[in-house]
Amino acid sequence: MDLFDIVGPIMVGPSSSHTAGAVRMGYVAGKLLGEPIKKAEILLYGSFLATGEGHGTKKAIVAGLLGMQPDDYEIADSFEIAQKRGIEIIFGEARLEDAHPNTAVIRLEGVGEKSIEVQVSSIGGSSINIDKIDGINTNFSGEHPTLIVHNLDQPGHVAEVTSMLAHKSVNIANMSLYRDKRGGSAVMVVEMDQPLPKESLEWLEHLEGIVKVTYINVTEGEEDDVL
Repeated sequence: MDLFDIVGPIMVGPSSSHTAGAVRMGYVAGKLLGEPIKKAEILLYGSFLATGEGHGTKKAIVAGLLGMQPDDYEIADSFEIAQKRGIEIIFGEARLEDAHPNTAVIRLEGVGEKSIEVQVSSIGGSSINIDKIDGINTNFSGEHPTLIVHNLDQPGHVAEVTSMLAHKSVNIANMSLYRDKRGGSAVMVVEMDQPLPKESLEWLEHLEGIVKVTYINVTEGEEDDVL
């Protein structure tokens, strides 16, 4: 446990889960999309749905989608800023089972052809967990440099990724594998101790059987790539 765990985050708003965590949820979801947002559908569940209005959860998630941090004083104006940027925002209710009470399903459409659906929960102290990406179960926080590889469920892809990381002297902090069914779509989530060079992402993207490569490095504020 460190000092942050005791005193909580520096933030604007009354609740670390409903405000600071919600900002981070939107921020990471936007990074996972990987391009400017054209439309956002935000579905709230549990406590977020019941009390989120008073705690500013809706404005906080939108602020995160706009790239704001929990201590940004423009969070209260996020709706107006999104409107000025031409971003369509829609809110609704998420119908989920056995989800964390502070959960949102965020569906994003980019200005290009990209889209993504992220189920993400705020678990306290501004910490979040990404529970699903495009309907496939996941379990990571986004606190470390993270590589997300969407691939066909075929032999060899895990070895390709781990060999590349070893060649680049990048240490794996945590690695998880998910798939919707045998031989179907799969997601590989690799949390790392070091950032990943851009050329490594481009190399992965061109491998046969790799559908999409996403890299987020939120903690160090570096550029994120989606190929």
